[in-house]
Amino acid sequence: MGLTSSALIAHTTNLDLVIRHVLAGLGQGIHAGRERGSGVEFSEYRAYAPGDEWRRVDWKLLARADRYYVREAERDSHVALWLVLDASASMMEPSRSIPGLDKLAYARTLLACVAAIAQRQGDAFGLVVLSGGRVQFTPAARGPRQLQRVLAKLNAAQAEGELPDAATLKSGLRFADAPALVFAASDFLDFPSPLSEALLRLRHMRHDVRLACIQTEAECTGGFDADPAYRDPEVDGGVFRFGSDLREGYLRNREAHFATVTAACRAGDVPLVNARIEQAPGEVLRQWLRPHLHQAGRR
Repeated sequence: MGLTSSALIAHTTNLDLVIRHVLAGLGQGIHAGRERGSGVEFSEYRAYAPGDEWRRVDWKLLARADRYYVREAERDSHVALWLVLDASASMMEPSRSIPGLDKLAYARTLLACVAAIAQRQGDAFGLVVLSGGRVQFTPAARGPRQLQRVLAKLNAAQAEGELPDAATLKSGLRFADAPALVFAASDFLDFPSPLSEALLRLRHMRHDVRLACIQTEAECTGGFDADPAYRDPEVDGGVFRFGSDLREGYLRNREAHFATVTAACRAGDVPLVNARIEQAPGEVLRQWLRPHLHQAGRR
């Protein structure tokens, strides 16, 4: 399933198709609130009323009770949902085992699936794309047209340049004054950074912030080819090679770097999901969408 899903991401730009494939059987909502509606988290039955959608009728209960009942759910429609995509140059890093797949395509897919679930739940959702030192902001809205608008922006995102600086990010994250649920996908190779500081600041402001750290299998294991030369896509100048003699030092430095990332997220009470682009997106989404009991909520 993982290989099939990742290969599909690599070979199509049709996000609608990818979303249907990934979300098939996922059956999970984004948040658990206390307002009854048509979300996917089941709450109770109630008698059918004119205007209810037929797809919500429980046909098995009809056979037993000889009456129409619809399934109700609980959701919170007052919290806007924001998708944050790191589209800096390092996100063009490709998979070494799945041709055509890179970190940006995988991150784009995860965020597209979250947007589709938000649309199904009737939530308002918006998009922030960080690329080339700029912030591309799509205001939050509801409905199928908003989903198509966000998918088009995700599809158009190109991995280039560096992340925006602190001042640009502060002016670009325009949702900070209202309650928000924030899903941010990045490789977090630049850490600490203006992006990480902005996300931790949003959590400090009591927003629900969830991060996905996007990596390749080769990055995690040091499985790079020894022959080619590599250039840092975000820094001018400098060509590097990667040989077996450098692998141990690379893995040691990498472990130290991501230990810092994990510790900062834990200290800031921000859930962090590590994702390798070769694994099934559905597995990552299940972890990412799982409700989290933040420290602030337990005080």
